[in-house]
Amino acid sequence: MKITFLGAVEGVTGSRYLVEHENIKILVDCGMFQGSQEITQSNSDPFPVDPESIDAVIVTHAHIDHTGYIPVLVKNGFRGKIYCSKGTYALCSLMLVDSGSLQERGAIKFNQRGGPDHPPAVALYTARDAENALKFFNPVDYDTVIDIGTSLKVTLVRSGHILGSSFVIVSDGKQKLTFSGDLGRPQQFMLKAPPALKQTDFLVIESTYGDRLHPQDDPIKIIGDIVNATIAKGGVIIIPCFVIGRTETILYCLHQLKQKNMIPDIPIFLDSPMAIHVANFSCDFKEEYELSSDLCKDIFTLATYTLTAEESKKIDRIEQPAIIIAGSGMADGGRVLFHLKRFISDAKNTVLFVGFQAEGTTGHALVNGEKLIKIDDEYYTVQADIRVLDSLSAHADYDEILKWVGHFENRPKKVFVTHGEKPAAEALKNKIEERFGGTVIVPKYLESFDLD
Repeated sequence: MKITFLGAVEGVTGSRYLVEHENIKILVDCGMFQGSQEITQSNSDPFPVDPESIDAVIVTHAHIDHTGYIPVLVKNGFRGKIYCSKGTYALCSLMLVDSGSLQERGAIKFNQRGGPDHPPAVALYTARDAENALKFFNPVDYDTVIDIGTSLKVTLVRSGHILGSSFVIVSDGKQKLTFSGDLGRPQQFMLKAPPALKQTDFLVIESTYGDRLHPQDDPIKIIGDIVNATIAKGGVIIIPCFVIGRTETILYCLHQLKQKNMIPDIPIFLDSPMAIHVANFSCDFKEEYELSSDLCKDIFTLATYTLTAEESKKIDRIEQPAIIIAGSGMADGGRVLFHLKRFISDAKNTVLFVGFQAEGTTGHALVNGEKLIKIDDEYYTVQADIRVLDSLSAHADYDEILKWVGHFENRPKKVFVTHGEKPAAEALKNKIEERFGGTVIVPKYLESFDLD
């Protein structure tokens, strides 16, 4: 086998890994680059492999940095099968179409701002392109062996990062190559822990938090303290939230706080159409959760759902303390921007970030202390209290990664560290070498390795 790294190197986003064996080519993940304009510009570059030559795409999970380029691949000639778990397919059916719609609206807005000499912007793909790409998806059960041609076999194993997330194990009959995708954490409120894997010859491991440990504080108590402090000021709590994974965790924490009478009974709004749709089917995948069916239903009926734009606008007219959960999680798009415009300049309000903030996003600027932010061509003074809760991450920290890697009975011949900013990837490389020895590599863009 041969592996070539087409993305998620020297950065977190754009996961794309080409695996070749004999006459077969498969792509593990096909994500978009996200973050600053300099980073996202890479999405418009020609794909380094002819899409028509790729036999199959294997998806670890539904996040856009792992799936968002699939519609472009299909638009440019890919006609193979796209394999993923059933949970991932359910999420991609929403997320890819939404991504296409966002890009269409972004292009329209850009063209409205540009002058007559400004080259017109074109969406990378449209909602219709995404709908067409979904026709190529083939959802499978976990632990099912998938034959790719006559020489490769692929298996998806539940990985505990988000609903539907999977480890991807590729075998040529002699050797195994394992992709961690995004590695979940061993102790979570809702999802089952990622299982230990016992054998692989080669490993591609993520390093989002390769240089950090998650705080051991009780996130439920911290959220409760933040909510109560904001209520005491008569303010509103805005939680920019990733639609998948983090939203349901926040709902779980708020449900626990209300059940234990640790916060008052104030309005809670879930203002994300996609998150609402996900909430409506999440309990159908009960095999992925640690929750009872009744508790699952209670959590997903905790908030008031605001599907329409008019319902969303009404929230901003509220005159009492409330909690608003809205996408996107990095505040780089979605309805949360409208709420930030309304509430960011009032010191009695709080903005609580609950996940990783990539460079170039509004969220990154806010958590790093910027006091003047730009939203839709207008500047807003930051007076609200900006808080960060790191302990809810769905990514394993370096200690959790090392413990998971330690479950392999024999040390992998090579470990490739990806999906992390350069300092995080290098730090994890060093820690794996110190703990286990062997060959550990932080690959570069388009770098290839023969796996012999």
